[in-house]
Amino acid sequence: MRHILVVDDDPPMLRALGTGLRAHDFDVTGAADAGTALDLAARRPPEAVLLDLGLPDLDGLDVLRALRAWSSVPVLVVSGRTGVSAHVAALDAGADDYITKPFAVDELAARLRAVLRRPAQLRPREQVELGAYTVDLARCTVLPRTDPAAGDGAGATSTPSEGVHLTPTEWRLLTVLLRNPERVVTGRDLLTEVWGPEHVTHTNYLRIYLAGLRRKLEPEPSAPRHLITEPGLGYRFQP
Repeated sequence: MRHILVVDDDPPMLRALGTGLRAHDFDVTGAADAGTALDLAARRPPEAVLLDLGLPDLDGLDVLRALRAWSSVPVLVVSGRTGVSAHVAALDAGADDYITKPFAVDELAARLRAVLRRPAQLRPREQVELGAYTVDLARCTVLPRTDPAAGDGAGATSTPSEGVHLTPTEWRLLTVLLRNPERVVTGRDLLTEVWGPEHVTHTNYLRIYLAGLRRKLEPEPSAPRHLITEPGLGYRFQP
């Protein structure tokens, strides 16, 4: 069964979509808000997402942009917003299809099957070497490197023997940096991508979560070699 994440803040609609899509042999997980949806997508990456735009904590377009920062999962917008401008905004933000409420579940299931039949888009840098670890962005795993050069050279600790667990928020933050190697990503852009535009002044989030990532991934967290702070500018991933 294909795993589908359905995001809608209307409980009857969420139940109806779950029931209808399960009848079409889809495995459905529901989320009633943006935060839950992004956490679920990071913990168990779905094969497709049905996304309402009118969510209580974040606009659906911002959820779509946050997903697109680390995933090419097919996203079908399911919304009561009509008009060409709404459709164009969703497609420009990365949606694969747009269906307007009300709709027939049979049509929705057919559109889901259609996007799932499309060849998967090539997603660059699915596996990234970060010091002693290999980060698999598709499978959401951080595992020790097996090659002899896995260490960071002089001063590096021995190669770790176990994988590293990252929280969903750590995953989203790390993915944005890894997608932009050797480029400075501004704090504002990181906050928008990971937490949403209403959090662009919460720079303490970045300090806290970057410190956590360094403790888990850097051989010397107090002198990071890969997750670099560029004072007054932002942060950079240095391979």
